[in-house]
Amino acid sequence: MAAKILVVDDDAHVQRLLGYTLKQEGYEVLTAADGAEGLRLWGVETPALVLLDVMLPRMDGYQVAQKIRAEEGSGVHVPIIMLTAESDVEQRIRGLRAGADDYLVKPFHPAELLARIRSLLARFAPREALVGRPPLGKVFAFYGAKGGVGTTTIAINAAIALHRELGRRVCLVDANLQFGDHRVFLDLGLDRKSIVDAVSAPTIDADLIRNVVVHHDSGIDLLLAPPSPETAELVTPAHMSQLLEVLRGIYDYVVVDVDKRLDEMNLQAFDAADPIYVVMTADLSCLKNVRLVLETLGHLGYEQSNVKLVLNRANAFTGISVGAAEKALKQPIEHQILNEYRGAISALNSGAPVMFAKADSPLGRSFLDFARAADKQGAGPEAAEAPARH
Repeated sequence: MAAKILVVDDDAHVQRLLGYTLKQEGYEVLTAADGAEGLRLWGVETPALVLLDVMLPRMDGYQVAQKIRAEEGSGVHVPIIMLTAESDVEQRIRGLRAGADDYLVKPFHPAELLARIRSLLARFAPREALVGRPPLGKVFAFYGAKGGVGTTTIAINAAIALHRELGRRVCLVDANLQFGDHRVFLDLGLDRKSIVDAVSAPTIDADLIRNVVVHHDSGIDLLLAPPSPETAELVTPAHMSQLLEVLRGIYDYVVVDVDKRLDEMNLQAFDAADPIYVVMTADLSCLKNVRLVLETLGHLGYEQSNVKLVLNRANAFTGISVGAAEKALKQPIEHQILNEYRGAISALNSGAPVMFAKADSPLGRSFLDFARAADKQGAGPEAAEAPARH
C-alpha cells in the first residue's frame, strides 16, 4: 500500500509540482490550501508524512505542527517537513521547536525532497511496515572542536577498524571540501575521482557512487574531497543530503569527516548522523570551543543524547582531568583515545594509517576499542547478533 503524504501549501503551483513529483514516486497525495484544512485532513486521513508550508492562511505552519504534536497519540509520530522561502536560522529553530523533523528552503531540488521523505518514512514507519526491506546504514559525523585535535586521524582509523576488525562495509567521506586531507593521509594522488564527479552527474544513485568512490588497500571506500579548493563550490548542501542518503543504502557505516564551519553543508551531515562525534583535547581553548559547539547544536534542535564527546590524547598531561572537563561541559566524555605522538606522526608522514600498518600498537588498540563501542551503539540492542551487509 502506497504511503500517504499530506501537502499543506496555499500556492496552487507548488501543490501541483509536489503532487506530480510524489505521485511519480508512487505516493498517495492529499492537499490542503490552509492550515486549518491541513489539520483537519491530518486528523481524518492519518497521513504517513506531512509537507507543511510555514506561511499559511487561517493557521500558520508553526501552529499546525504544534497542534499535531499536542494531539497525536502516545507512541505515534507523523514526520513533518516544513517548507519556507526564508533561510534564516531562527526560522529553522522555531520550526524544529514547533515539532518539525526537517526543514527545506524553497526552491529545492525534487531529489533532495524525496531523499528526506524516504529517510523520515524509514525512521518513523511502524516496524511491521519495514519487514523485508534492507536496513539503512548509519552515518557517523566527526567534528573537531578546533583545528589540530586529530579529527581526521580518528575518522580515518575508526573507518578502517570498523571494516578490517569488525567486518563492516564502510565508506569514508571527506567533507572538508576546500582543504580535505584524506589524499595526504592515505597517500593518494590528485588524479583520483572525487565528490565533484558525483554531483556533476545528472542523477546521484548507487551505480554512480560505486564508480566514483576510491577503494583503499585497507578495504574501505573513499569519497574524496575535490582536488582543488575552487571546485568545492560545485557541491551544494542538497548534494550532500542526497549523497549521504544513497551511501546509507550501500554501506553499513558512512563515516563523515566534517569541516570546522557550522554551515548548512555541515548541518546536512549532522541531520543524517547517528551520532555526531565531537572530537576534543583537554585544554582550555578547546573546552571553550566544545561548550560553544554543544550550546549551538542544542539551539539548532539536535538532541544532546546524539552528540558524543571524544577525548583525543587522553593520557597527555594538560593539567585538566577528564572529570574536570566533564564538569565544565556538563556532559560526559564517552570515548577516549590515548596519546601516542610518535606513532601518529609516523603514520601521517608515511600515508599509512595506524589501523592499516600498526593495528596491534597501543594507539591501534585504542582506535579499535573506540570502533567496537561505536559499532555497538550504532547497531543498537541487536549489535551482538547483527551480521555485516554483503
